[in-house]
Amino acid sequence: MTVKIFGLVLLIATLLFSGCNAENGEQSKSEAGSVAESQKELGSAISIALKPAQLDWVGQKIFQNECAGRFECLVHWNPGEAFPSLGIGHFIWYPEGVEGRFVESFPALVDYMAQRQASMPDWLIALDPFDAPWADREAFLAVENSPKVAELREFLAGTQGIQAEFIFRRARAALASILEATPDDRKDGVAANLSALSETPGGVYAIIDYVNFKGEGLSPAERYNGEGWGLLQVLLEMSGSSDKSTLVQFREAAGVVLTRRAESAEDPIERERWLPGWLKRLESYEEPPVLKISE
Repeated sequence: MTVKIFGLVLLIATLLFSGCNAENGEQSKSEAGSVAESQKELGSAISIALKPAQLDWVGQKIFQNECAGRFECLVHWNPGEAFPSLGIGHFIWYPEGVEGRFVESFPALVDYMAQRQASMPDWLIALDPFDAPWADREAFLAVENSPKVAELREFLAGTQGIQAEFIFRRARAALASILEATPDDRKDGVAANLSALSETPGGVYAIIDYVNFKGEGLSPAERYNGEGWGLLQVLLEMSGSSDKSTLVQFREAAGVVLTRRAESAEDPIERERWLPGWLKRLESYEEPPVLKISE
């Protein structure tokens, strides 16, 4: 510890203890490195896994959440949004020149499908730049029943399994980054909650769906009044109550976070139309019927 005094005493102390300070500095660096390494190990120790039947169940649940399982909803443009939503996860795809606050996900999905050698519509592959080909919702609605949009829907209907894989991989890859972004004094608690959620299919489903639904919570652009609404923010909001399961705590914390977002939004559509649906979606965060996904 450096003692702050004046004049000659300070000079003498500095000369006498300079060697110790250097040693302490090296020790501090070593300790910081150890902390960083332990945090890295903490993140890598937490993972999520699903059996094939469980992953199918998760994909079906997400499709129900986003589209009520409706075929036409696989390519859709919601009122009040500046982008279309595609696939079982309603992946965001921005038109040319649109810079939105939400993380775009459809181009990354298409890249993953290309890696998996999925057969894609020729016109989709040929897009350059890879932007949504409709400038706004009115332009999309004018061609919604065209052969091109029909082909895109058929393609997305036939690749639901790959889309579920993509959603799962995105959530799994996010865990270490979320822990890294967690304040140091909260890391152990957040890690414990993630670990508990990862131990059951219902908890894994909640993680996967929420990341697909509202993101990781890491993007500085995804904020209202400085407050985010992604998985990180939900984990930080959890109560730690001993008389409630971790999944119930997650569900309740997500409700608080989403309500806060809607109340902070400039557009009243979030409070009046979207929030009730969001809260309804959270009710699906329960453990599944075991027999249906036990294989």
